[in-house]
Amino acid sequence: MKIGVLTGGGDVPGLNPCIKALVERAIDEGHEVVGIRRGWWGLLHFDREDPESYARCMIPLDKGVVRTVDRTGGTFLHTSRTNPQKVRAKDTPEFLKDPENPPKNENEILDFTPHVLKNLEFLGIDRLIPIGGDDTLSFGERLHREGFPVVAIPKTMDNDVYGTDYCIGFGTAVTRSVQFIHQLRTSTGSHERIAVVELFGRNSGETSLISSYLASVDRALISEVPFDVEKLAELVMRDKRANPSNYAMVTISEGAHFLGGQVVEYGEADAYGHRKLGGIGELTGEALKKLTGEHIIYQQVSYLMRSGAPDALDLMVGVNYANLAVQLITSGSSGRMVALRDGAYTHIAMSTVTSGVKRVDVSELYDPEEYRPKVRHVLGKPMFLY
Repeated sequence: MKIGVLTGGGDVPGLNPCIKALVERAIDEGHEVVGIRRGWWGLLHFDREDPESYARCMIPLDKGVVRTVDRTGGTFLHTSRTNPQKVRAKDTPEFLKDPENPPKNENEILDFTPHVLKNLEFLGIDRLIPIGGDDTLSFGERLHREGFPVVAIPKTMDNDVYGTDYCIGFGTAVTRSVQFIHQLRTSTGSHERIAVVELFGRNSGETSLISSYLASVDRALISEVPFDVEKLAELVMRDKRANPSNYAMVTISEGAHFLGGQVVEYGEADAYGHRKLGGIGELTGEALKKLTGEHIIYQQVSYLMRSGAPDALDLMVGVNYANLAVQLITSGSSGRMVALRDGAYTHIAMSTVTSGVKRVDVSELYDPEEYRPKVRHVLGKPMFLY
């Protein structure tokens, strides 16, 4: 059979090794594989009437094409945040515009799921493997409900896809964050300052929390718990005075917010309704400077968390998820997402992804009064404390 594979949403380390393992296993099982460029964008923008459209939107994959891709991070298929079931009229590809049925306005939302299904049929794709977070996989689940066979692979460095303990990209993001936090101690300690390190984490503060826990920062602000900046200032000054090197380290999730305040967002919302985040660390740093009179080092780690080659954990999970996905397809399964649960590889219904939210268990892992990780019980918990 012919298997289509795509990567959607933010890039993470581990995607290329996952794709390579998937292609090699599929070919060994007698299947054909085609890569879909730029996530769901490739299936939305593929024009069945344009012979040149295939090269823009698709790439045939064999062992030669993927031979060395596992040595780098990111995704060589490229990615986007396209959502074919929610396309603004102004973003509609020209060939899909209907002059006899014009939209009411440029922001009208249009559903091109039928077009995507026709493209899959035209391309002869029998099974689809989307690799992404809950946004990307939500459209994969829509295709499954429409009757198209899909097996999904979860990835996101926020590790917040509901139903799995682990998503590709999480391990490397934590590893990178710990490294950068420790490296920033050099300048922070030399100048006797307060460092505010902003990390990714829109709705879930797990990546920030685990990074802070492992790097032993003084205070950690996460998306799930609003914070009082005046109280934070008192705590941080206490930390600074108690440190023989007279400095303090604070981490903050990009989705964190002041007590009674709003999450800092900017720009136009994407196809999944998300605006860009970033800047709460800078605002917090400015407030701390005003309240304490201390100089601040503000650093957004952001994209550095998802840069470079994957660590061993993301290599392991990416390769194993790929093998499991192809195994499921070969056995005739569909509507499933590969997952890790309680330390074991398994698979669950794709509908699970949209049936709940995955957030930090504050009562078990965080002290909301002291603004820092506090792991109360380890016995019986999974590797990443969920």
